[in-house]
Amino acid sequence: MASLNYARYGKDNIRVYKVQRNPDNTQDVTEMTVCTLLEGDIAESWTKSDNKNIVATDTQKQTVYVTAKLHPVNPPELFASILADHFLTQYNHIHVAHITVTVHKWTRMQVDGKPHPHSFLRDGEEKRVVEAVGRRNQGISIRSSIKGLLVLKSTGSQFWGFHRDEYTRLPEVWDRILSTEVEAGWNWRRFSGLDEVKKEVAAFEPAAEAAKKITLETFAKENSPSVQNTMYLMAEQILAAVPRVEDVEYSLPNKHYFEVDMSWFKGLKNTGEDAEVYAPQSDPNGLIQCTVSRKGASPKL
Repeated sequence: MASLNYARYGKDNIRVYKVQRNPDNTQDVTEMTVCTLLEGDIAESWTKSDNKNIVATDTQKQTVYVTAKLHPVNPPELFASILADHFLTQYNHIHVAHITVTVHKWTRMQVDGKPHPHSFLRDGEEKRVVEAVGRRNQGISIRSSIKGLLVLKSTGSQFWGFHRDEYTRLPEVWDRILSTEVEAGWNWRRFSGLDEVKKEVAAFEPAAEAAKKITLETFAKENSPSVQNTMYLMAEQILAAVPRVEDVEYSLPNKHYFEVDMSWFKGLKNTGEDAEVYAPQSDPNGLIQCTVSRKGASPKL
């Protein structure tokens, strides 16, 4: 006999663009990709071919569009929470609503030395991602994050003193290029429901701004002894800056740049202190991750 242990379904890759027309004749734009996933009394669609409790994925898509028209889409934490609350309120048989909102970056153009009222550019692939999970009678959990933030510094990074054995070939280095694609996430203390999210809405934008600022400034200023230590310092500062955040997660892949030995060409020096030309590497790469929580939380090491 088989048993269905877990099931959820929804609509992914819902592309949404909203323009806000302001009284001063300027416009603001927001472009998002939304994913909705629902859980609840839906098992019979799998086990008995009975779809009476299935809220069609097209219905979920149309709900996202209507909600974007009727409600603010910024900050994305609020929009995701409104959607999660809607699915739980509208459908008694739905018990959990997972909403993921990915905000694509549009930056206002500077034209003739001043911000243009309605023109924008894509100046990077950085994304802001929010995951909100609404559970019936259990409130709303929110995870905010930034992804795809590519950074590099040409010096100010070290890596030495690591364990060595017969498999180790990596030399110690006291000055190296450090580059990574930042994924930083922060988990908010659970909200009792949509009303509490609205009450605390003013905290979301400053938290995102602080997380990015702390990440960039720590990356640039710290003479990093390791990626591990640098990411811990970043997380520690975010916890201090945003009291409602319970823990901070970082995932930092190493983007390697290797020296090119040119000694074969007339003794040309291009290693160590003489290195100027490097070969960027795609893979394999180091991947460093951590979660930093407030004191008192149970460690997962």
